[in-house]
Amino acid sequence: MIVALAGGIGAAKLLLGFSKLLPPNQLTVIGNTGDDIELFGLRICPDLDTITYTLSEKINPETGWGLQDDSFECVRALQDLGAPSWFRLGDRDLATHLWRTSLLQQGHSLTQVTARICEAFGTPCRLLPMTDSYTPTYLVTEQGELHVQEYLVREKCRPLVRAPKYLNIKEAQPAPGVADAIAKAEGVFLCPSNPFISIGPILAIPGVRELLIQTEAPVFAVTPIVGRRALKGPAAKMLAELGYPLSPTAVAGLYKDFLNVFVLDEQDRQLRAEIEGLGLKVVTINTIMSSIGDKIDLARELLELI
Repeated sequence: MIVALAGGIGAAKLLLGFSKLLPPNQLTVIGNTGDDIELFGLRICPDLDTITYTLSEKINPETGWGLQDDSFECVRALQDLGAPSWFRLGDRDLATHLWRTSLLQQGHSLTQVTARICEAFGTPCRLLPMTDSYTPTYLVTEQGELHVQEYLVREKCRPLVRAPKYLNIKEAQPAPGVADAIAKAEGVFLCPSNPFISIGPILAIPGVRELLIQTEAPVFAVTPIVGRRALKGPAAKMLAELGYPLSPTAVAGLYKDFLNVFVLDEQDRQLRAEIEGLGLKVVTINTIMSSIGDKIDLARELLELI
């Protein structure tokens, strides 16, 4: 049994590799819902949907989000009406959000709704939201507080970030199945995701960090920083703006209280001793996933570490 903590696009690449090597009942993904947003009365779960679409091989390969060959007539009509159109929702993607919102309004939990959506798409894993509560992530910036989607999509990551802010997180609980999955895992992986807006919200849920400390399974983290750059998204920019060194070492330090092994890219092998100085074991391999073969190879090497 493998458990993976995951954000969106970067994490989904590794999860696709895992899904090619493991049967669905052996892979449990705990997905970030801090980037969930409510727009036009709909509950949108971007990271959960990116994982669902990627693993069911229906993702738009050009963007890494949304559905392949989708149309955008609805968002164009909204724009014509003068409605905000910065968050682009494809027409078939919109059906997912309509169905999710309808089921939530009928009293189903996000965990139950996610399972139904995954079943409909044929997603080859067990996907759990980090919590059933609505806990949106906001960023305190030079422009004031922005929802993480406003920062990522509308503002294109331009504002200076001063702090992440996880709303309602102290009242939240891990979703049903999260604690049991971590306790029974043979290996736990933190996917190569942004430590502040993808993995950070999961770890901020009361009890999750303790579960990772207490599990008997080895806990691995795959670096999201290679050669002082984030392969996807604003992780490098945020590290620098929040006062951390622009280095995989800074990411390892954020997880060192529960982490056993840090997976460093071979380009940064000179940092190995520095990270080992944090009390962690370090494995150096190629973590860049440009092709499906790369994704499977990395997943295979990580599974062999167990």
